[in-house]
Amino acid sequence: MTEQLHVFPTAELLAQGLADAFVASSRDAIAARESFKVALAGGNTPRAAYELLASDRYRSHVAWQNVHVYFGDERCVPPDDPASNYHMARETLLDAVPIPPSQVYRMHGEMPPRQAGLEYARLLRDTLGDSPQLDLVMLGLGADAHTASLFPGSDPLTDDDALCRAVYSESAKMWRITLTPKVLNLAREVLFGVSGAEKASALKAVREGAYDPAHYPAQIVKPHSGRLLWYVDTAAAAQS
Repeated sequence: MTEQLHVFPTAELLAQGLADAFVASSRDAIAARESFKVALAGGNTPRAAYELLASDRYRSHVAWQNVHVYFGDERCVPPDDPASNYHMARETLLDAVPIPPSQVYRMHGEMPPRQAGLEYARLLRDTLGDSPQLDLVMLGLGADAHTASLFPGSDPLTDDDALCRAVYSESAKMWRITLTPKVLNLAREVLFGVSGAEKASALKAVREGAYDPAHYPAQIVKPHSGRLLWYVDTAAAAQS
């Protein structure tokens, strides 16, 4: 694994950096393997990057017909719910680019959580094999050091071979579906986007603190043979 930290002066430049990284990763993957398999993240930081990717400035820089979209996690809500990560991605990006709908693989948050997790694990195996390798996984970081829907308070390696599992978020009082660390760490590239002063202590703990993924789940993300990229703004990097 190789790890890099890139600090951007503002949240706006961070969003541009994330969009640029998406474009570069897509070009490399399509040149090497004729397709780009990416897992999108939810949250406000990637939202701005998705809006850029859908803009006239960026849209033509990606061969969208060769893109296959997965999701790192999802809230257990219907796909048209504003809280849905799929809804956000569709609203900001997917509806604005010429990606074939059959190449967008959403998590079915409207289904019973455990059933939805099992179904997505089957989809991963059907489309990517028993050891699914994504070209790029986009992730965020919570102020509590969670990432995807891997939350503090439990061993993030539990049921790792499941590929995807249902988890209950005590803080949000709701069920979520998440990729497991096994899938995250098989990725060729993992890109964290982190913005805001409220994330500064979590970023420092994850990158510099003692290894304790039960308290800092994002520490579990260490791609076995890929690159780990941290794209952060100066506010998030203030303690690093």
